[in-house]
Amino acid sequence: MESLDLRKISVRELNRFLHQEVPARNIRAIEILNPDGKHNLACGMDAPVKIDIRGHGGYYVGGMNKQAEITVHGNVGWGVAENMMSGCVRVKGFASESAGASGHGGTLIIEGDASLRCGISMKGIDIVVGGSVGNFSCFMAQAGRLVVCGDAGDGLGDSLYEAVIYVRGKIKSLGADAREEPMTEADYAAVKELLDRAGFDCDPKEFKRVASAKTLYNWNADANQEY
Repeated sequence: MESLDLRKISVRELNRFLHQEVPARNIRAIEILNPDGKHNLACGMDAPVKIDIRGHGGYYVGGMNKQAEITVHGNVGWGVAENMMSGCVRVKGFASESAGASGHGGTLIIEGDASLRCGISMKGIDIVVGGSVGNFSCFMAQAGRLVVCGDAGDGLGDSLYEAVIYVRGKIKSLGADAREEPMTEADYAAVKELLDRAGFDCDPKEFKRVASAKTLYNWNADANQEY
């Protein structure tokens, strides 16, 4: 395993190594030491490499990830796994706002809580949260799945499109056009697969399904701006 110490090199030097040396030398495992909350760690990866970040990360850890398996052994700031395409990002601690924003694919696993707007505008990513999520999670989510093992805050799924949300705990309120729907056997199977992928021991039968009522798909002139 290669070790890179951010007390000895800059974030720019780190990312240059990850982008250039990792694929050129076919490196399969990296550990990043002393991240100390620095931003933009392991962004834009496009190689099947395992990256362990030994500490807390700042904003946009693992952003635009493709193929890499990134584990943060601590907490992260805004926008972890933002615009991720494939691979996996796991946060062993808590995540700040907009986790998984605009993610197109791959899996984001947050073992603790996630703050506001988790999964905002998600476009195909799978997100599994071991704790609770904050207000307006999955706002304008277009595709993908969010599994919440804890509670959800206000405005869950506001302006939701084709994404599906599964919540084990309490939902403070649903956003515009989001509604609770009956769970099917396919839903139970999907939740189990995602929980197994995350390594969380929860019963899929305890989850509720939230999806779009699809009343916002077309403009309704008679709605008088009330949706």
